[in-house]
Amino acid sequence: MDLTLAQTFLEIVQTRSFLRAAEQLHVTPTSVSARVRTLEELLGRALFVRNKSGATLTPAGEQFLPHATSLVQVWERARHQVAVPAGRRAALSIGCEVSLWDPLLLQWMLWMRSAAPHLAIRTEVGFPGHLLDKTADGVLDIAIVYAPQHRPGLRVELLIEEKLVMVTTAKRARPPRAADYVYVDWGPEFAAQHGLAFPELSNAAVKAGLGPLGREYLLAAGGTGYFRLDVVRAHLESGRLRRVPDMPEFLYPAYAVYAADCDRKLVDPALAGLRQVASPRAAQGKSASQQRPGRASKKR
Repeated sequence: MDLTLAQTFLEIVQTRSFLRAAEQLHVTPTSVSARVRTLEELLGRALFVRNKSGATLTPAGEQFLPHATSLVQVWERARHQVAVPAGRRAALSIGCEVSLWDPLLLQWMLWMRSAAPHLAIRTEVGFPGHLLDKTADGVLDIAIVYAPQHRPGLRVELLIEEKLVMVTTAKRARPPRAADYVYVDWGPEFAAQHGLAFPELSNAAVKAGLGPLGREYLLAAGGTGYFRLDVVRAHLESGRLRRVPDMPEFLYPAYAVYAADCDRKLVDPALAGLRQVASPRAAQGKSASQQRPGRASKKR
């Protein structure tokens, strides 16, 4: 069977729409429909029911789903392992959520350079849903994400229980004001807790969708905002930033996600490296380790 047929089938399952699947695959809706017809002819069963709300699987489609997933995973893993650079025994692909890569990913890459020089390293930064999809499909060996959704066939391991703390450039700490507040989008759980704690900051003057961008803007322009403790620690020590006292803190954990049937010879060294570079930050954040992710704690 043409692998493209299985990939198209899975894209329709993911998007629940022939039209959206065509957009994701960069082909015409006619091509998607033709691929599905070909696949249904090969299997002798209808796989989808199309209606105004989109496309849903038939009982035959439900039965074919795990087989299509396995087929694509096997192909992606084979393609991944064959493309190994000269001088390396295997290739490892890791993806990290946009808000978590700095500085974790760089420190891990440097650790792997010394501890596992036989492995070729490929990295990417992206959004959690996309990274988890790639891990499930075998394109990525490991994904590092915040608050991952548990999926069949994937294992989740806690790496860091880091805190989001309020910092400011002001010489005298004061309650935050919307006019000079920098709101960083740390995800829906943070947004909910932040909204309860600071409803008056809903109209912040500046909103940043990327933590490093918000941090650099804060350092350049001044103001107040929530940031991961580890990435502002050096600025706190130098005096460029100061903690705002008596403000709530929020947990921001990071998890490593990988396939349950992964190649342990490949993944275990990478996990060891992640644990190693994450351990100092984990130790620093233990005071908040009993809280649930995203739950605020009042600093005493």
